[in-house]
Amino acid sequence: MIPLLRTAPTARLTRLCDSRTLKIKAQGATSEAAAEQWSKADAAKDEIRSLLQAMAPGRRRCMYCLDNLGTDIDHFRPKSLFPLLAFEWENHLLACSHCNSNEKRNAYPTDSSLRCLLVNPSEDAPADHLTLDLSSGEYEGRTAKGWTSIKVFGLNRPDLMEGRLDAYDLCCDHLPLWHTKVRGGDLLGAERTANALCREFPDVLGALEQLPDTAGSRMALGDALIDALTAWTRAA
Repeated sequence: MIPLLRTAPTARLTRLCDSRTLKIKAQGATSEAAAEQWSKADAAKDEIRSLLQAMAPGRRRCMYCLDNLGTDIDHFRPKSLFPLLAFEWENHLLACSHCNSNEKRNAYPTDSSLRCLLVNPSEDAPADHLTLDLSSGEYEGRTAKGWTSIKVFGLNRPDLMEGRLDAYDLCCDHLPLWHTKVRGGDLLGAERTANALCREFPDVLGALEQLPDTAGSRMALGDALIDALTAWTRAA
């Protein structure tokens, strides 16, 4: 999971969503009313999806697992529990069908003070709560919110862990290639490689960026990769 910058809603979307929220209030602000209005709101959903796709990482990836195509509009605060937030732009995230329908569903765990225990990548800094172990492809929690998010979003599914290990290998190959292009003056080629790295492996790349330049790291990963990472973080 990586941090996401939420774009501002369009004036048209605001009008469409406000209209639907008023209808939910008129129907008693129930979960049934929210579900009914959501099912009818094709124009609003099309605009929400378009904006979410534009702010999604990589190739319109799921904002939770970063692995699959984001196909669903997820209500971070479920409309079954928060009917008046069904059309709140800040409550929408792009998710793959597996994360949305098989993992998170209507979960919204809270602590004893009723504070949400899920990482919202458009509001939180995921790295404050989650650490990616590059040797296993497994996420580990740094906080209660991190551990809960791993469980609720299913972030350590075997297919995701395997994909992160593959991404790690590819990053280790392509970062030195990017560095070679930079040093050789092939700035256009370096830009293409950098864009591909950022687009395809954002969470793995973020974890690599946190690796320290130490004797141990150089022994484990090699001078070429550590030098490339140092240049990469300086260029960011």
